[in-house]
Amino acid sequence: MFERFGDLPLHVLVIHAAVVVLPVAALTAIAFAVLPRWRWLLRWPALLLGVGAVVLAYVAKESGDAFVAAVPTLEQAVREHKERGDLLFWFCLIFAAVAVAAFLLLGGPSALASGKGAKATRSKPLELVTSAAVVVIGVLVIWQTIRTGDAGAKAVWDGQLPPK
Repeated sequence: MFERFGDLPLHVLVIHAAVVVLPVAALTAIAFAVLPRWRWLLRWPALLLGVGAVVLAYVAKESGDAFVAAVPTLEQAVREHKERGDLLFWFCLIFAAVAVAAFLLLGGPSALASGKGAKATRSKPLELVTSAAVVVIGVLVIWQTIRTGDAGAKAVWDGQLPPK
């Protein structure tokens, strides 16, 4: 199921989406957490991108495993990339849970002039802890996405390009 999309390995297609979507999801959630004035605009995108990030990370992980199973000679070359990808999946799982918590717990204004739909702050300490969790896990997701992609690129391209 995770091996191919048409004639291409699914992993090759999915990782390009992951390299873009995961950092965008993390940055959106961080902005949602630290910019209360913008929460009316960022609440739903932060939630959807947070949940989408874990789905994308899962598909990237499973398609990578299927790719290595189809071409076992790659196993040694991509060992570090696989380990980093596994850790990235766990970071994305935590990120999704924190994004859902932030969606439910963080207060913010309404987009309506009447103020209808504004979400009241439940407790300032809870809001600070939730916001801090979003920032920390968001930064970890960005950092691990870069590390994972770098390990994968090195596994594929090291020694393949002509010298400068």
